Amino acid sequence: MDATSVLPALAAVPPGVFTGTATATVVELADPLDPQTLLTRLRAAAASPGPLVVCLAGQLHLDRRQRLPHLALARTTPATLRYTALPWHWLAAELAVRAPGTTTVVADLAADPAVWERLAAAPDLLHLGPGPLLYGRVAPAPPRGEPLAPAYLRSWAELWRSGARLPHATLHAESAAHAASAVPESRLLAPAPAPVPAAVQDPHPAILAAAMAGRHGEAAAVAAAWEREALRHHGPRSGEAVHWMEVRADLARLAGEPARSCELWLAAAEARLGLRQRTDDPDVEGAVDRAHHQWEQIGDQARARALGPALVALRQRVPGRQPGALAALKRRMAV
Repeated sequence: MDATSVLPALAAVPPGVFTGTATATVVELADPLDPQTLLTRLRAAAASPGPLVVCLAGQLHLDRRQRLPHLALARTTPATLRYTALPWHWLAAELAVRAPGTTTVVADLAADPAVWERLAAAPDLLHLGPGPLLYGRVAPAPPRGEPLAPAYLRSWAELWRSGARLPHATLHAESAAHAASAVPESRLLAPAPAPVPAAVQDPHPAILAAAMAGRHGEAAAVAAAWEREALRHHGPRSGEAVHWMEVRADLARLAGEPARSCELWLAAAEARLGLRQRTDDPDVEGAVDRAHHQWEQIGDQARARALGPALVALRQRVPGRQPGALAALKRRMAV
């Protein structure tokens, strides 16, 4: 695995995009040498109470004695695997102490023949426990001298850099499709689908009722569950998935989170354009207009400035039906 080739793309992602927060800290370890040093850095990161995203690119080998997977480090050889590689269960143990839902691991891995064979018999070989959410691609190791490109992780980085904060399930699906053209026999790693909400004729009234009653977390969780179901059944490039993204955008508005609402409306507009809807389509114009309106409600000037360029780019493509909207946006950005 040519792991270091993805570092420039990851380094270009604004730190807060990884975690979905206003600020974040990035620690980059290129070709780490010592598993104990790497463990120390992981432990320090895991001790942080905020969201944690761990990106891994490398190759997996199987310990011949215990038959456990290890992530090869810079000095790892087959003979020194147990002393120079990072045991996968060390990673699981460090992340197990964190609160559920706060940790995401994105992994692009090449598996040696022994690991590849074990994965066929034990699909949960790389399971990290109930807390962390693991998204990844595991490809069979290519012939010696032909390093595998980390296309899956690079796709995540490029989507992150685009400015659209898409759900991790969407990022995974898009990146898996992108990487499949190079190594179609790869195995994909993703969390099990969340339980589907109880079957009802129409879930929207119950979601809206929860939001209007101030139960914003409940409303958002139910909408997210329906979005995951839409992604599973229809895929990320579907009207059903975009619809639930728009529902979550409106719920963020009702919860008094204009920045989050703006982000989701921007993502929804981009998704509709990706579905080849016209720039004058009412649904596209409506998404951009709502993103613009929510942007104007953001009290945090730094957050507004961060979202401004993406909104300007969309306004240039989708001017809408309000004369002067783009010019007004540019004037406010210049203040």
